[in-house]
Amino acid sequence: MSRTLGNDLSAKRPGIWPSLRSWIIIAIFVIGVVVILIAPLITAGQVTLNTGGVAPEDIRAPRSLRYVSEVLTEQARTEAAQSVTIQYDPLDPRAARLQIARVRQVLDFIRAVRLDTPATIDQRRAALAAIDNVRLTSGTIDQLLDLPEDTWQRISTEVIAVVDLAMRSEIRDVNLNDVKDRLPALVRIDLTEEQTTLVSEVAQNFIVPNRARNDTATEQARQDARSKIEPRQRDIEVGQTIIRQGEIATPLQIEALEQLGLRQSQIGWGNIGGAFMIAVVFAVLLGLYLRRFEPELLAHPRNIALLLLLLLIFLIIAKLIVPNRTVLPFLFPAAALSMLIAVMMGTGLALTTTIVLAGLVGILAGSSMEITAYVAAGGVIAALSLGRIERLNTLFRAGLYVALINIAVILAFRLSEGSTDPIGLLTLIAAAALNGGLSASLTLAGFFLLGNLFDLTTTLQLLELARPTHPLLNELLHKSPGTYHHTLMVANLAEQAAERIGANSLLTRVGGFYHDIGKTARPYMFVENQVEGSNVHDQLNPRTSAEIIISHVRDGLEMAKRYRLPTRVREFIPEHHGTMRVSFLYQKAIEASPTGAAGVDEGAFHYPGPKPRSKETALLMLADGCEAAVRANRPISVEELTQIVNKVITDRIAWGQLDECPLTLADLKQVRESFVATQQGISHPRLRYPGQETKDAPANQPINEGALERKSNEASHNAR
Repeated sequence: MSRTLGNDLSAKRPGIWPSLRSWIIIAIFVIGVVVILIAPLITAGQVTLNTGGVAPEDIRAPRSLRYVSEVLTEQARTEAAQSVTIQYDPLDPRAARLQIARVRQVLDFIRAVRLDTPATIDQRRAALAAIDNVRLTSGTIDQLLDLPEDTWQRISTEVIAVVDLAMRSEIRDVNLNDVKDRLPALVRIDLTEEQTTLVSEVAQNFIVPNRARNDTATEQARQDARSKIEPRQRDIEVGQTIIRQGEIATPLQIEALEQLGLRQSQIGWGNIGGAFMIAVVFAVLLGLYLRRFEPELLAHPRNIALLLLLLLIFLIIAKLIVPNRTVLPFLFPAAALSMLIAVMMGTGLALTTTIVLAGLVGILAGSSMEITAYVAAGGVIAALSLGRIERLNTLFRAGLYVALINIAVILAFRLSEGSTDPIGLLTLIAAAALNGGLSASLTLAGFFLLGNLFDLTTTLQLLELARPTHPLLNELLHKSPGTYHHTLMVANLAEQAAERIGANSLLTRVGGFYHDIGKTARPYMFVENQVEGSNVHDQLNPRTSAEIIISHVRDGLEMAKRYRLPTRVREFIPEHHGTMRVSFLYQKAIEASPTGAAGVDEGAFHYPGPKPRSKETALLMLADGCEAAVRANRPISVEELTQIVNKVITDRIAWGQLDECPLTLADLKQVRESFVATQQGISHPRLRYPGQETKDAPANQPINEGALERKSNEASHNAR
């Protein structure tokens, strides 16, 4: 019991690291996720074929199909982009002036070289050959150096004129050579052919584009052309030949095979590595949540196995219906997993599991954000809308919420995309609505199946066990009517206290119904089933009586096992007595022993235990003791009733019976108040009226503690 007797909780707290079995289960989960993500689940009728491969046989479409072809769409967009002409900047008027100025500088340099008579011919040739960005052949250089002065003047003047004329036209990089080839036509006709060639060879060095290519504008124009192309759809009819035997597979044919599910995907090390990293990321996410918020689950490999098994099962279902489908992904009942986990293991774990499942399903759907959001939203609303299911309509109300949020997600994505297909939109909305009902139905079926396979105590099982027509309760009613009435009182008392402190009230009530079923084996041995004044234990020695009384725990466990009661319900049978001592019979044994306590084996008078390990079983122990003590002492005031309740709870604490349960001091305060309020309504303590002092005890006389303890012990013995 935390924060009550100062017991060492750290010694009893489960480890925050998984056990070896839990590590093995987690490793199996990672491997399972990898296999599901990369391995084809159905390979019958599929072929292994890649682009450029040779088809081993004729392959025909098994069904009609219309799909958006990425290959055709890309082809159309590529053609549109290629049809865009290269974009150029406007004509640059400065280009001609710059080139004229440059040609004048070069001609002045050539003139200076021609006049440099002290230099050798080789030096002058080298000087002309070294002019920057001017390419002159050796023949042209010799001509320029050998020209008479008057001819040189005509040549230089004509070079300037030709460059001026050529640069006045539009010159681009693509037609630059054409312009240079037309230079001879721009030379004056009075020049000789040799002089014309010389002018052209010099002038072509100064012809440059006056309209620069604009690569940025060209790319933008191509992107605009691509964006105007709508996605191309392809229709395939049933029986249509996709590829013939011996043909070289094209990308379009491979795409069709994939859309029809006829191509077996190729698995490479990259696929395996990527899937492994994805599986590890989600396993770490789950592990961190469990370590931080649910450390006790890590110490129970069975619960870890159930959680991860459910995840793998739902992932396999997603693998079968999500990839390459249009409507089926919206029927995937992911919310069923959230509801199952929420009820069996808690809302927080259900939310974390939903995030993991949504991410994995989104990957299976081709990294679809819509499917990821669809699965996540449905699972989250399912987990948050469920509490403790005490009626079936709670489950189906959650299914209705799932349907509504599913429809909202579809509308959010489709309307934002500008979907104009009303029939398709209505089909998806119908699938989303059906998804909610399907999820609720699968959850209901899962409760029954998992409850039996994994010995889980589900709300639906508890509701079934709470029905008075259950064979065990029916047997208790007919064989041990007094015990049956006692169990109803105790169950009601414990249930009210459970509601006060936030424990599982339904589990507490059902546990109260079945905690004394072992008494049906020998009902006449228990005082509530005996005729008043006739007690068979008066004829037995105390040890034999104790053995018979204590044996009802063993008999109850055997009956619970035979009727397949869940473990959580069976725990109430031994834990509601814990390791308490049958004090009344033990005291009788001491009194009958010549040597007193030394001659009595105290262990024979103790229940086998274990002590209560949950709030619910601890509440039943306290309620059982209080109900018996109140019934035996018959208090006639609220003060007496409160004193009895406090005495019973204090005794259990003193005996160490609450050391292993998570009840706190604050919980015990609430429990005391609940017991008093409930017993006050059941027992109807009455006020002492004037004149009763002579008949009963005086109004203000305190209760005799010793008498109360003796009555409580005897009541506990009789109740047991």
